[in-house]
Amino acid sequence: MFFQIFLHFVSNLSTIAMGFLSVVVRWIPVLKKYMESTHQRKAIFSKRERLPCIAPLVATAEETPQIISARVQGRFPQWLRGYLLRVGPGKFEFGKDKYNHWFDGMALLHQFRMEKGTVTYRSKFLQSDTYKANSVHDRIVISEFGTLALPDPCKNIFERFLSKFELPVITDNTNVNYVQYKGDYYLSTETNFMNKVDIKTLEKTEKVDWRKFIAVNGATAHPHYDPDGTAYNMGNSYGSHGSCYNVIRVPPEKVDLGETIHGAQVICSIASAEGMRPSYYHSFGMTRNYIIFIEQPLKMNLWKVVTSKLWGKAFADGISWEPQYNTRFHVVDKRSGQLLQGMYYSKPFLTFHQINAFEDQGCVVIDLCCQDDGRSLEVYQLQNLRKAGEGLDQVYNSVGRSFPRRFVLPLHVSLNDPEGENLSPLSYSSASAVKQADGKIWCSYENLHPESLEDEGGIEFPQINYGQFSGKKYRFFYGCGFRHLVGDSLIKVDVVNKTLTVWREDGFYPSEPVFVPAPGASEEDGGVILSVVITPKQQMPE
Repeated sequence: MFFQIFLHFVSNLSTIAMGFLSVVVRWIPVLKKYMESTHQRKAIFSKRERLPCIAPLVATAEETPQIISARVQGRFPQWLRGYLLRVGPGKFEFGKDKYNHWFDGMALLHQFRMEKGTVTYRSKFLQSDTYKANSVHDRIVISEFGTLALPDPCKNIFERFLSKFELPVITDNTNVNYVQYKGDYYLSTETNFMNKVDIKTLEKTEKVDWRKFIAVNGATAHPHYDPDGTAYNMGNSYGSHGSCYNVIRVPPEKVDLGETIHGAQVICSIASAEGMRPSYYHSFGMTRNYIIFIEQPLKMNLWKVVTSKLWGKAFADGISWEPQYNTRFHVVDKRSGQLLQGMYYSKPFLTFHQINAFEDQGCVVIDLCCQDDGRSLEVYQLQNLRKAGEGLDQVYNSVGRSFPRRFVLPLHVSLNDPEGENLSPLSYSSASAVKQADGKIWCSYENLHPESLEDEGGIEFPQINYGQFSGKKYRFFYGCGFRHLVGDSLIKVDVVNKTLTVWREDGFYPSEPVFVPAPGASEEDGGVILSVVITPKQQMPE
């Protein structure tokens, strides 16, 4: 049984700025089913023309701090109770200063409360130190990913010149994701700061700095969790030795009520292949016993990042796609913290989100959403998203598409293993792992999708039935199709049969799907998908 719940509202991912709030419940028919050879076939993209303008979706919005009731359309499951919590950029200017990049907007928190077939909604801007400082000065005073904060115009010319040599203040505008540590909820981005939040009131209760607990300069907004609540994450550290990728473990329970991430440990440090030019990464993979880190050729030039203020550049200008380098997989034992000796490489690709990973027959199997062109970050400048007509079409057609791929990493490779032969024993996967003369394992992927996914613009923001199937062999995942610069469909992918189920309504743009299993469900896909659907329109989909 598989049906959808759409939490649909008007304006953008950041607010309900006008119109109405409603909930739509509907069954999704199997719209498309295709199967064909899926082993490393190169995708051919058809160009899109006359794309609708989405500028209203990336405009500053107003918060809705008072709880309002949603209009429910369709049948809403009585068993579905609790909060759907979302966060995204919702304010893109202060005074005359404007942000340049979609990722820069101030965090706007959304709360959908579901109980006994009813839904209520509220939203509030996160009262981060960055938000408050910008508001007081009525200008951007703290730099973000794609926007450099300019010197105070009230200072004289000499003072403004000297300010270029000051170290940049790190933002605490945590607008990426809600995460959990020890039962508490935090808003996270990729800096060293998180903001603890009361999910009932949406008020910030505490600002937490990773650096006060472990030697890292930040952590991802996509941790993984063991069944007992133990959390794993990854974060970088920088020093005279260069840079390291660190695996972090946070215990599941508090010793004292006032604790945050006390007891966090770095269990493994992986040296960057290039000390001052580490890879950018957004997430990582985890199985029952292993952490899988992907060192990809999207490079951060630390010298450029550190001196960006001096040269009048944003942090984003220090990141570059360098496909002359291959992608490497690192595998770490979660219990011992030991880095496995296997040297696993693949052709250059970019991944932001892993789908799932599991162990089978002495191998780690990891499924990822992958792009062959890693220049997509620069495309999401607000000036690009706000274009219309031919200009918008050109931006979209320049973006690399993301597709689900499977890689197999054999764990027990010995000197006696033959060269030039596939070491993967998995008969159900065409992914290969071939030992080279230099001892490296060259990994070739298997496509997990039918050719029809190319017509959907690829897929991103993958989610699974995490509580029951994370780190295990699985069959289904859910994500957003991208026939526009933002997601314009919801897709269910069957990775075993390589079939798709697609929901789309013209002019409606769904966000990352969240799977909620039905009580007592025995099927992997027994439950509902929650997705916030945004639109500039004023009517509901039929």
